[in-house]
Amino acid sequence: MDTNVLQVKRDGDFYYPIYFKNDFEGLADAIRAEGLNGRNLCIVSDTTVAPLYAEQLKSVLLTVSPSVSLFVFEAGESSKNLNTVQQLYKALIENKHDRKSLIVALGGGVVGDLAGFGAATYLRGIDFIQVPTTLLSQVDSSVGGKTGVDFDQYKNMVGAFHQPRLVYMNLNTLRTLPAEQFACGMGEVLKTGLICDSAFYNFVCENQQKIQELDISLLSSMIRRCCEIKAGVVERDPKEQGERALLNLGHTIGHAIEKLKNFQLLHGQCVAIGLIAAAKISQKRNLLTEEEYQQIVHGCSIYHLPVYVTDLAAEDVLDATKKDKKMEQGQIKFVLMKGIGTSFVDRTVSDDELLYGIQEILR
Repeated sequence: MDTNVLQVKRDGDFYYPIYFKNDFEGLADAIRAEGLNGRNLCIVSDTTVAPLYAEQLKSVLLTVSPSVSLFVFEAGESSKNLNTVQQLYKALIENKHDRKSLIVALGGGVVGDLAGFGAATYLRGIDFIQVPTTLLSQVDSSVGGKTGVDFDQYKNMVGAFHQPRLVYMNLNTLRTLPAEQFACGMGEVLKTGLICDSAFYNFVCENQQKIQELDISLLSSMIRRCCEIKAGVVERDPKEQGERALLNLGHTIGHAIEKLKNFQLLHGQCVAIGLIAAAKISQKRNLLTEEEYQQIVHGCSIYHLPVYVTDLAAEDVLDATKKDKKMEQGQIKFVLMKGIGTSFVDRTVSDDELLYGIQEILR
């Protein structure tokens, strides 16, 4: 058994693999192993990642495909919309991509979400694979089959569940990742530990120096553990009918801040701020001790993640949470913590409690 491959159950008896590698060369064999060779491919990337890796990836893909086209859009959350998807459809049509074609998402979370949504809806659905190049996309967004785009600045309001055929990670892409983007990924890593694995959370905090020095062996273990946890949750609840909602820890208030700041703060930064607010509400309910609360603040701080936000009003943040896609019949499905490493979905969090948590993270 290849220890660099994690098998994820997609549906029924169908599994797809996640590869943890140090280059792109193994992607050709991975495509052959899934029986995807011989298809026309379209690499979808953005203006940040494409100049770094698109040609290198294309040369590998041409060993298993008769034709590889490239669609590149402007990097950033502001491009994650239906207009960009429409441009992608046009490129797919012009390059004569059919139902047997394969989309290859090369980039971070925005690329993966948009390319996956394009794959889910083009010709009523074609296959795609994820080649995530950021820490956030490697530990979170590339796994689980959630795809989508923003609509009028409402995050991921339009989307579909569409599982990739495989996920291929070249961990050396993290060496070209700006420090701020790496920190954003750590926001999701810390969230993963807080949800269900206190030992993992402590491991991440205790090994901060080596992780930030990009020790590949340590990073591989950390990323794999995040994927194991998320894959397990997704296997048990693929369409977010119950347990999968736990993965939204920190996201309700985090998404509200992300929107109100017009995406000037990155997703992982907003998740970290949301984690602090959720922790404060949990503490108010006597589910977290003061020491545990400070441990969560410490975890975010050592990875240079913000623990507060400026120039926002508490009532505006509260109002924005009401427009979150996780609302259910007028009630927020809010994720609380019961100690570090245990979380649960609560539908009784009041506006006063939300304001209490929000005020903790406003300066």
